[in-house]
Amino acid sequence: MLMQTTARPPAPADEKQLEDLLSAPLDGVGTDLAALGGDVVLLGAGGKIGPTMTVMAKRALEAAGSSATVHAVSRWSEKDTRESLEQQGIRTHSAELGDPSAYAGLPDAAGVFYLAAMKFGTTGAEHRMWWTNAAVPALVASRYRGVPTVVYSSGNVYPFTPLAHGGCTEQDAPGPLGEYAQSCLARERVFAGASEQWGTPSLMFRLNYACELRYGVIADIAARIADGRPVDVTMPAVNVVWQRDVSAWALRSVLLADPSAPVLNATGPETIPVRRIASLLGAAMGREVEFTGTEASDALLNDAGDCFARFGYPSLAARTLIEWTARWVGAGGRQLGKATKFEQRQGRY
Repeated sequence: MLMQTTARPPAPADEKQLEDLLSAPLDGVGTDLAALGGDVVLLGAGGKIGPTMTVMAKRALEAAGSSATVHAVSRWSEKDTRESLEQQGIRTHSAELGDPSAYAGLPDAAGVFYLAAMKFGTTGAEHRMWWTNAAVPALVASRYRGVPTVVYSSGNVYPFTPLAHGGCTEQDAPGPLGEYAQSCLARERVFAGASEQWGTPSLMFRLNYACELRYGVIADIAARIADGRPVDVTMPAVNVVWQRDVSAWALRSVLLADPSAPVLNATGPETIPVRRIASLLGAAMGREVEFTGTEASDALLNDAGDCFARFGYPSLAARTLIEWTARWVGAGGRQLGKATKFEQRQGRY
């Protein structure tokens, strides 16, 4: 008896196809967003994840028959991004979230997604990082008192765990290493304090690592291979997940928001050795891979089992994502130019 197999989806041929795929809603997104009964606001929507997540929200609500408006708020350092969102029916707003006077002009909402953060280039600029990651959340939480809020956070708030332990769960105590991770935990604590103070339903969405073909751990490793640089395996293993799944899970998780400020881990189900990712990429790219460093016995790892139990497993297998990335980077596809620095073990970004 022959076993039936599932055909692998075709890889995106260009950025238009890639962004269309990243913003395509998964089952349940529209129904859950429509259940809020009003408009949604995404703060910090101009970053890496925000644009396609915003479009997914818009497409999902339309498919569900909802007339709710999707609002995207950012400084909009890339004007083309803002124009593209507006062309797709999204209401954009320009605001500096670090300015208390900006909040009076922000739209009301039935649900809020907080994506604003500072990570890259924070070494030497710790004062700006703490302001962005720990002070601005207080302004946001005050403006949107009582509104269900999903707070993008980071798996960096957890300590390193032995590879055999399977990663941290939501029940494990935080153990942030370095000021960036500490500021991420501070962001969570501020929103949790606001939830207690004002009864605001919130959820801390702890993510690592979202990947697409232009950004993420896999793209970082592929770029090193393409440039003939060695791949550092000191950080021995990672969790990775397709960004489309992350956006869908984050949007749906707004219905899990509660004044108790629960936590939800979001990542892929596998603990994948960095050496294995590099070897698969090298084989697909037809390139020799050089390694540097010696694998440590622990890593920054998350267990997202609760997320899978609620929303299902990722829609795209890690092996397929690796193959797509190898093809994209090998062909000279555009990168966003923001390395994840996943190999960093001292918490300095």
